[in-house]
Amino acid sequence: MKRESTIRYKKQIHQLIPGGAHTYSKGDDQFPENAPAAISHGKGAYVWDIDGNRFLDCSMGLSSVSLGHAFEPVLNEVKAELDLGVNFQRPSYIEKEMAETFLALIPQHDRIKFSKNGSAVTTAAVKLARAKTGRKLIAFPIDHPFYSYDDWFIGKTPCDKGVPEEISALTVTFDSCNVASLEALFDKYPDQIAAVITEPEKPHCSNCKCSISSQSYLEKAIALTQEKGALFILDEMVTGFKVGFPGAVSKYNLSPDLATWGKGIANGFSFCALTGKKEIMDQGGIMNEGQEKVFLISTTHGGETHAIRAGLKTIDVFKRENVLKHNHDIGEQLIQETKKLIQKNELQNYIDVIPCSWAVSFIFKDDKLNVCNVHRTYFLQEMIAQNILFQGYFIPCFSHKNEEVYFFLTAFDHALKQYKSVILNGYQGELVGEQTKAVFRKYI
Repeated sequence: MKRESTIRYKKQIHQLIPGGAHTYSKGDDQFPENAPAAISHGKGAYVWDIDGNRFLDCSMGLSSVSLGHAFEPVLNEVKAELDLGVNFQRPSYIEKEMAETFLALIPQHDRIKFSKNGSAVTTAAVKLARAKTGRKLIAFPIDHPFYSYDDWFIGKTPCDKGVPEEISALTVTFDSCNVASLEALFDKYPDQIAAVITEPEKPHCSNCKCSISSQSYLEKAIALTQEKGALFILDEMVTGFKVGFPGAVSKYNLSPDLATWGKGIANGFSFCALTGKKEIMDQGGIMNEGQEKVFLISTTHGGETHAIRAGLKTIDVFKRENVLKHNHDIGEQLIQETKKLIQKNELQNYIDVIPCSWAVSFIFKDDKLNVCNVHRTYFLQEMIAQNILFQGYFIPCFSHKNEEVYFFLTAFDHALKQYKSVILNGYQGELVGEQTKAVFRKYI
């Protein structure tokens, strides 16, 4: 595998860009040493690095690419839209088309606002909740990793440097999937919590030992939150167009006050959205003369026409091609076949498969059966050596077909054999470079 350009890139990039990338999840510390430093292009389920090496993409742009890289039906629509211009002094007509199309997928909600990233819409939702309730505190589950790069969230993580304690204190946490924990939080802070924000489900929910289902928990949590006078924000940034179409809000027939959307809804293009009930969303409008105005989302690029067109075409393909079923079928196939290979290699005590069809993930353990990041890094290294760009999970997209599943499984089987050797003999001398690190950590 050629690596000359990758080596040069790694030496130079941190002198230009803090973190070496524009999201920490793409940083060098998230991958083993042999991972590609940068991508030159992608097509379908594959990406090519700057040395010309081709890799099967398992996470598809951090789950933002739901149909495939450079997916032609979407690109053709985008190219046509580009010829018409992308940003104007007044709104483009396409904004109304998208608003009607997206809201038709969510009959529970009446209004929508567009943005370019997920943090903007989650923070907007938080602002609306505070404005509506007159309260200050925001609650979220303690074990959910990311909602926003803004202070209200980051101040409650280990990466809180630069955030005043006074801001961090305005966010409180509870145990996920635990209605009693949420109720106790409301009792501790009576009439102070403006909103509860949560992702509807995580991949590990598919293998959860909780006594309550995701649907039952969400229904109870929403009812409790609204009973206590707070707003419930359903964060579908990751789950949208994955657990359901458009998401958990439809899968479980939920009625949150607000919902946030992004990642896969425009097949990798920068298009995110906040949806909600009119009595809440209209606080950010300009039609209620005399009412105090909430300065909601105001972004020059939120109405860029090419990204909206990509979103419209993505919705169209999801409807016509039953993309959700295809993606889930690919996930189920991977779950079953990887379990068989782990069993064949007698590693069932050392590698767990999290059986989530929309995000198949794996837990790696050492010879003492402890979850081990060093061993995880080694497995990633061995997969990447076989041209599988792998971070311990596989998020199916429409371009993943049987051929890609076979390619993945062949490499997986080979990596299992290498892993078994490491379990028996130790990893000393086998891991090239450093182990990967957590994004949310106190020290670099």
